[in-house]
Amino acid sequence: MSSSRYYFHFYFLLILIISTNCLAKTTFQPKTLFLAVKKDPSTLQYITQIYQRTPLVPVKLAVHLGGESLWVDCEKGYKSSTYKPALCYSNQCNLARSTTCGNCYENNTRPGCNNNACYNVVPNPAMDINSAEGEIAEDVLSIRSINGSILGPVATVPRFVFSCITSNLTQNLGKNVKGMVGFGQQSPVSLATQFASAFRFSRQFAICLSSSTERNGVIFIGHSPYFFSLAFDASRDLIYTPIIIHPRYITITYPHYVRIKRDSPEYYIQVSSIKINGKNLALNKTLLSLDENEEGGTRISTTVPYTELEASIYSVVSKAFINEMPEEVKKVPAMQPFKTCFDSTYIGMSRLGYNAPEINLVFHKPNVYWTIIGANSLVRVSDGVICLAFVERSKASGQAIVIGGYQMQDNLVEFDLSRSRIDHDLGLQSSKDMKMLPE
Repeated sequence: MSSSRYYFHFYFLLILIISTNCLAKTTFQPKTLFLAVKKDPSTLQYITQIYQRTPLVPVKLAVHLGGESLWVDCEKGYKSSTYKPALCYSNQCNLARSTTCGNCYENNTRPGCNNNACYNVVPNPAMDINSAEGEIAEDVLSIRSINGSILGPVATVPRFVFSCITSNLTQNLGKNVKGMVGFGQQSPVSLATQFASAFRFSRQFAICLSSSTERNGVIFIGHSPYFFSLAFDASRDLIYTPIIIHPRYITITYPHYVRIKRDSPEYYIQVSSIKINGKNLALNKTLLSLDENEEGGTRISTTVPYTELEASIYSVVSKAFINEMPEEVKKVPAMQPFKTCFDSTYIGMSRLGYNAPEINLVFHKPNVYWTIIGANSLVRVSDGVICLAFVERSKASGQAIVIGGYQMQDNLVEFDLSRSRIDHDLGLQSSKDMKMLPE
């Protein structure tokens, strides 16, 4: 999205190791909240931590940008005196877009298994069979606030609506990760929407994922400015592209079976063309538009490790990238999941990563684009081997382009839900020019 590189120390994020006693309910009105985010080295998922239940306990969750809600494994060890299942046909069921209603047929009720409760469809994109039904419920949930670059009090929503699921849906998540936290657009029960509603601030959040598994990234929820240092506001110099709101069919099974259309929680944007080193690529433009069946177009995802391209688009991008690489940089055999790999012996490095051809994803206007530089276009896979950090889409259907986590790393991306747009930086500042906070 930009050539700006946010190599931030995020020293203040480490303060998230907090005692439960500090996480008491507060009555103040925060303007900005934040979550520390760490990249899991084994799954490449982006993991954050919230505090939930009574008494409060830390819960690790994978970040799902296009997820409708927060869901947690309630089958193993969920204990809380404030847990309340949502009763059939209640407001909570409607908010969480319940798809069914019924009873639990186990001998003893428990969190996730109650009578006269409602359920919704809960996704886990990390699994092949990637969804299950979860009991809709309420419980206490707390995260930290921030004022500029100074940590503030804890912000608590005492009746946070979430989904309670069985342990089998946590397969393929990172170690000790108990669920997912959704930030989907058009969702009344996403984390950002519920906190914005509770504390009456703008429905917006900003993500800066870290490229390091040792250093935290961050999610800001609420008002900018977003300070990464005492002097630098990362929300300056942002340009925007509209979010495409796209309806899809959902099956509702109570009070009677019906299919309805409602807006997707995923983040779709318009990519009109792709350039490499300023040269327009000859693509099938039809694929770049999202159709009524959610085919084609471009989606942004934190659950996809590397940007996925439809096969014909991947072929064009790969060939153009190879042609623009320096002659002395030679191709080597593919290394899964990557098809385009190089000998790294003769490729240069700078503060912006590998000296690679510049890729521009051009949005709704020619001067609005996502610039992908060497640090986000090439990935080291072994000693002496680097690969183009894009993969060919394995499925026969889906989006033509899915922008993955690797291409988002060290870039600030703001999601302004109230104005249905995504704001991103132009690369007018680089991390080398910023005054860092002490560690």
